[in-house]
Amino acid sequence: MSPISRIVLTGFMGSGKTTIGALLASALGWAFADVDQILSDAQGAPISQIFARVGESGFRQLEAETIAQLLDRSYVVIALGGGALESDSTRARLLGDPTTHLLFLETPLSVALARCQAEGGAAVRPLLQQPAELEARFARRHEHYRLAHQTLSTEGRTPQQLLHLLIESLPPLVTRLPA
Repeated sequence: MSPISRIVLTGFMGSGKTTIGALLASALGWAFADVDQILSDAQGAPISQIFARVGESGFRQLEAETIAQLLDRSYVVIALGGGALESDSTRARLLGDPTTHLLFLETPLSVALARCQAEGGAAVRPLLQQPAELEARFARRHEHYRLAHQTLSTEGRTPQQLLHLLIESLPPLVTRLPA
């Protein structure tokens, strides 16, 4: 078997991908990459403005290109945007690469929304501007998230508790780099 050289976190917005990803990368001595932050930096605009400028399909194309570039790296923890797995090519690449471990941070919709509203940027999240679509999109994305190699429930757990559970449950082929 090939050693795992990438751990990719997926889940709905508010599931903790960025928080847990940064903690996990630090614990492993790996790099951390947040796809939304990379896109925002590259485009010189927040995600909401990129969405408004290029539309959802244009955004998904930029996102897929960014993810493809990140998957060429080794020893990196990647936090995906909540809709990244809706791309067939991205999903196939993540699931088909034996050196990539895809982890779903499962979070109930009510908990995810509460976290998003508590963090302060809720008003600029494009999906939160479409409440009628929110539950349907959550359900549709959940089907894709469930394909991940591993699922970890975040409900009722602190980031430190999640980190501990995650490290304990990682496949044996994950290499911790020396500090």
